[in-house]
Amino acid sequence: MAMAEKGKMGILRNNEGGDDVIAEMMEMIETVGSYTNFRRTQRKECLKLVRRLKLLIPLLEETKELNQAIPTRAFQSFVHLKKALLSAKKLLKQCNFGSKIFLALEGDAVMCRFHGVYDKLNEALDGLMMYEELGITEEVQEQIELLQKQLQGAKRRTDTLDIELAMDMMIIFSKDDERNADIAILERLAKKLDLYSIGDLELETVAVKKLVKERGSTKHVESTQQIVDLLKKFKKVAGFDENNGNVLEDSPTLRCLDRCLSLLVPHEFLCPISLEIMTDPVIIATGQTYERENIQKWLNSNHRTCPKTGETLSHLALAPNFALRNLIIQWCEKNNFELPKKESYMMSEDQNAFIDEVYSLVQNMSSSQLSTQIQAVEKIRMLSKENPENRILIANCGAIPPLVKLLYSPNQKVKEHSVTALLNLSLDEANKRLIAREGAIPAVIEVLQNGTDEARENSAATLFSLSMLNENKVMIGCLKGIPPLVKLLRNGSIRGKKDAATALFNLSLNQSNKTRAIKAGIIEPLLHLLKERSLGMVDEALSILALLAKQPEGQSGMGQLSVIETLVGFVKDGTPKNKECATAVLLELGLNNSSVILAALQYGVYDHLVELSKSGTSRAQRKANALLQQMSKCEHIL
Repeated sequence: MAMAEKGKMGILRNNEGGDDVIAEMMEMIETVGSYTNFRRTQRKECLKLVRRLKLLIPLLEETKELNQAIPTRAFQSFVHLKKALLSAKKLLKQCNFGSKIFLALEGDAVMCRFHGVYDKLNEALDGLMMYEELGITEEVQEQIELLQKQLQGAKRRTDTLDIELAMDMMIIFSKDDERNADIAILERLAKKLDLYSIGDLELETVAVKKLVKERGSTKHVESTQQIVDLLKKFKKVAGFDENNGNVLEDSPTLRCLDRCLSLLVPHEFLCPISLEIMTDPVIIATGQTYERENIQKWLNSNHRTCPKTGETLSHLALAPNFALRNLIIQWCEKNNFELPKKESYMMSEDQNAFIDEVYSLVQNMSSSQLSTQIQAVEKIRMLSKENPENRILIANCGAIPPLVKLLYSPNQKVKEHSVTALLNLSLDEANKRLIAREGAIPAVIEVLQNGTDEARENSAATLFSLSMLNENKVMIGCLKGIPPLVKLLRNGSIRGKKDAATALFNLSLNQSNKTRAIKAGIIEPLLHLLKERSLGMVDEALSILALLAKQPEGQSGMGQLSVIETLVGFVKDGTPKNKECATAVLLELGLNNSSVILAALQYGVYDHLVELSKSGTSRAQRKANALLQQMSKCEHIL
C-alpha cells in the first residue's frame, strides 16, 4: 500500500505538472514584481500585495529543491494557490495598466477584488499546513504563518479614504451640481490621478478605449460615458491655447490611437509597454518584441527582466524585427493608416565616448603586449567599480569573455585585476549568469588556489556573489570550490577569512554543499573562530555551524564537551545574535543526543535559556523554548 501511494505521488509530480506549477507561480510573482506604474488610487494596496506574494518565494523554492513527490493533497493546494496567484496577477495588471479614471471611480469595487484575492490566498495556504509531509523548514513555515496573519489583517483594516478625491469625483459626475464645470476642481483631480501631461493622457486614452471595447455597447453605458466625458474634460483643461490649436488632440500618437480603435490594429502590432503601434520593432533575449524606444528606456532604468514575461534577460542586445515591421507597413498601406513619426533613440555624447573607450579596452585585453594587457584590465577594473550603469555597458561591450580568459594568465597582476573586475561586474544580477556561462567559475577557483593574497580574497568574494543564484551554488560545489574556501578560512588574512566565511555560508544553504564543506574540514577553523573572539567573526562562525549541525557528520564534529561549553558561554554573555545562533546550534545537536543536553545543563545554561525565551530576539526565543522543551523530555527519560 505504501509503495502504491508513493508511486501515485511520483506520477502526480512527474506527469501532472508539479514542477511546472511551481515554476509558473514563481514566474507570476516575478512578473508582478516588475510592475512599476501602479495607479495612485490603488498603489499602496498593490505594493502591499506584491510584498506579500514575494513571501511565498522561499516556500516555492524549497518545494522545488526537494526534488521529491508532492503529496496529492498538497499538490491540489498548490493548484489552488496558482489560481489565487492568477487572480492577484490579473488585478495587479489592471492596477498597473488600466484606466486611472475607471480605477478611481470604481475604488470600492476594486478593493473588494483585493479582499477576494486575500481570501483565495488564505484558503490555498490553509491546505499547505502539512509541512512535515512536504519537508519544509521551520523558518519557511513561520514565514507562511506570518503571511497568513498579514492577509487576515489586511481584510480587517481599511485605509482612510482620500476624502478630497471622493468629493471631487462626486462633484464632477453630478448632473445637478453647478460646480461640475469648475476648472480648479478638474485640475486638482487631474493631478491626483496623474492625468495632466500629454504622455499621461495619451496612455489613459489607450486604457479607456480598451475599457470601452471590453465593456461593450450595452453594458455599463452610463459609467462608461462618464469616464469618456471626464477624459475629454482633462484634455480640454490641459493648458493649451485654443488659438494655437489643441496640441494634445493634434498629437500624432493620439491620432494613431484614435485610428487604432476604429481599425482594430492587430494586437501583435502593438508594443506591450505603450500599447501603441510599433514603428521600429526589436526582439530582446526572451524572444518578445517591443518598440525600440520603449524597451531601451526600460533597460536604461536598470531593469534586467522582460517587461511582458518577467524573465531575467541573458543579454541586452536588441535585434530588429524586420519581418514584423514589413507586416506593419503592409497593413498600414492597405488600411490607409499613417504611422506616427518618432525620433530615433540617441545616446548621449558622454555615453558614446564611454562605449568607445570600453570597446578599445576590450581589444587591448587581448593584446600580445603584457603592459597593454595590464593597463586595459586595470582600467576595466576601475570603471566597473564606479556605478551600476558602467557594469551594464561594460558587459554589453563584450568584456566578460576576455576577462575570463585572463584569469588563466601566467601574470599574477593580470589575474588579480581580472578577478576583481569580474567581482565588480557580478554585482549586476544579469551579469551573474553571463559570467557563469562563460566558464568563469573553474577559473575563479583556480585563482582562489594559486593567486596573490588580494586575488584570493576577491576570488572568494566573487564566488559569494555568483552563488546568489542557486544554479551557481551547485556548480561551485561540483567544481570543488569549497576546499580552497575552507583553506582560506583557516589560513587567510582577516579580510580573507571574512570573504571565505560569507561564501561558505551561502554555499552551505545547498544540501550537498553542507556535506562537501564538512568533508573539507570546515568545522575545525569555525571552532577556532569561536575561541578567537578578537577576530570579530563569532556570528559568521555560529551561523555556519547552525547550518551544519543538522548533518550527522557535522554533529559528530561538534559534540565534544569543550564545544558545548563554548556554546553555553555565548548563550550566557554573548551579543543578542551570538545567543540566538549558539542556542540554534545547541538545539540541533541536542535533538538526537541527550548527552549534549545534559552537558549544557551542567554548564549552567538553563536559567539563561529561560531569560532568552522571554527577552531574546524572536528567533532566539523560539529556539530557546524548543531547547527547554527538549530538556524537559530528557528529564522525564532520566
